[in-house]
Amino acid sequence: MPEGFRFSVKMPKRVTHEAKLVDAGAALLEFFEQVDGLGDKLGAVLVQLPPKLAFDEGVVREFLGTVRELYPGALVCEPRHASWFAGCADALLREFGVGRVGADPAKCSPLAGEPAGDAAVRYWRLHGSPRTYYSDYDEAILLALASTLKADEVVLPDAERWVIFDNTALGCAMGNALRLAELLG
Repeated sequence: MPEGFRFSVKMPKRVTHEAKLVDAGAALLEFFEQVDGLGDKLGAVLVQLPPKLAFDEGVVREFLGTVRELYPGALVCEPRHASWFAGCADALLREFGVGRVGADPAKCSPLAGEPAGDAAVRYWRLHGSPRTYYSDYDEAILLALASTLKADEVVLPDAERWVIFDNTALGCAMGNALRLAELLG
């Protein structure tokens, strides 16, 4: 991989969807042992939650405490239940140094489209809109995103930024990523 290239890895469904963050210590340990081989190429770890997983402060606090014992690096959460978009959830994410993903489409809350939580890591995950996984992003949307990213860099110059295109079903992600890179210079 080129110098400076890093991987963002997604936490396994065994932790997020099956265990629903509860009693996940052994699975987390196994996951972090597996990704440890990436060394300094390991970037942000994504915790994508199932749409039915409501915010439960006690469960989330225990889960993030365990994660932070195992991994001090960039950590982001993509909640997909409306209960995660209240102040107490964002405050808990900030407490543990976890960024909240800005996702497109923002299905469960208008706030889901903008990164939040810990401002040290800013993470956009673009699934394709209006048809999830299929839709190509047009020039106007990519220009707006480039403008957002440039403005974000001015406000938070030290933040780590990630933009992940997940509109892969028809092969649009690569073209969108390359065009965004051109727009960003």
